[in-house]
Amino acid sequence: MLTILAVANYRSLRKLVVSLGNLNVVSGENGSGKSNLHRALRLLAEKSQGDVVASLAREGGLASTLWAGPETFGRAVRRGEFDVQPTVRRERVNLRLGFASQPLSYCIDLGLPAPSNSAFAHDPEIKRECIWAGPHWRPSSLLVDRDGPLVRARKTRSDWNILTSNLASFDSMLTQIADPKRAPEVLAIREQIRSWRFYDHFRSDTDAPARQHQLGTRTLALNNDGRDVAAALQTIREIGDADGLDQAIESAFPGSTLKITSDGGRFTLELAQHGLLRPLTSAELSDGTLRYLLWIAALLTPRPPALMILNEPETSLHPDLLPALAELIRRAAEHTQLWIVSHSTRLIGLLEVDPKCRPIVLAKDLGETRVVGQALLDKPVWHWPDR
Repeated sequence: MLTILAVANYRSLRKLVVSLGNLNVVSGENGSGKSNLHRALRLLAEKSQGDVVASLAREGGLASTLWAGPETFGRAVRRGEFDVQPTVRRERVNLRLGFASQPLSYCIDLGLPAPSNSAFAHDPEIKRECIWAGPHWRPSSLLVDRDGPLVRARKTRSDWNILTSNLASFDSMLTQIADPKRAPEVLAIREQIRSWRFYDHFRSDTDAPARQHQLGTRTLALNNDGRDVAAALQTIREIGDADGLDQAIESAFPGSTLKITSDGGRFTLELAQHGLLRPLTSAELSDGTLRYLLWIAALLTPRPPALMILNEPETSLHPDLLPALAELIRRAAEHTQLWIVSHSTRLIGLLEVDPKCRPIVLAKDLGETRVVGQALLDKPVWHWPDR
């Protein structure tokens, strides 16, 4: 489980450090930075797939994703006595992402390349990557260290193994180093991050993947576009929490029965509802009903990930469905760490009654995202490695 998430100089996240629990509910007004925090988590995940530079390029490049304000704010500016003025940069350009967990923690530091005539002179470079033991970085806890092209792993307290000395500036060590004997920590962090699952807004239009018949195979994790929802639900029924599935249907649609039929290997989702002469297929279900079934398939997964991120799961759901959704989320939090971004005050209230819930309310201050109620001394301890 992640215990701390740290982001520096990514869009409105100038110096954000948040403490995490089993069930994390992120809320705040529009423009407060919820989407930026969600994107930062995605960047961390895509880095383990070797896609971090391309991901930044899709957002307009490093220059457009960096914090756009000054490096520091004077007291007079914070009091509103003076406008924000441009200042001379004192620090190196950097975009940093990191997390703490037990037993291993990780961070990555991206910056600008040295001036050159290359056509790729604007591509960001990975300047530093570190894996250390425990939640707090310090030189003595460092286990794997990437400094520029050099990657080394600790052998003894004072001795290191050189894993490579020519790692490309655009490659993460998580994708290029695979030595289970000399650097098992790299493999452990990579597999941890690769297990993360992101579920954004499921499509529910007439051409949505979830409304189409699909060839069914045993599905332990719902695809992020919901295309294999019928197979995922049938997998839950056969080898997962079948009682939880039936309870989730009954809680939302009393008297209804979910059935998955197979015709030549093609699975069809059917929901028999009280008062109807025939069941409705996924092509006929309302947007809200289909989305709720998708959340059942995602949250009751037989193979829980290390972290699951849900972005506005209340979208298209009637308020009467929110208690059933909250119960699903609380049940899932018993097996996996959850990150929920929500605008629904009712859903947030239903989740906050859980003692495992950690509310994270965001707000903007001079363009910078801050955690509401987090004073300077309330921030979790976090140190970035120097370049």
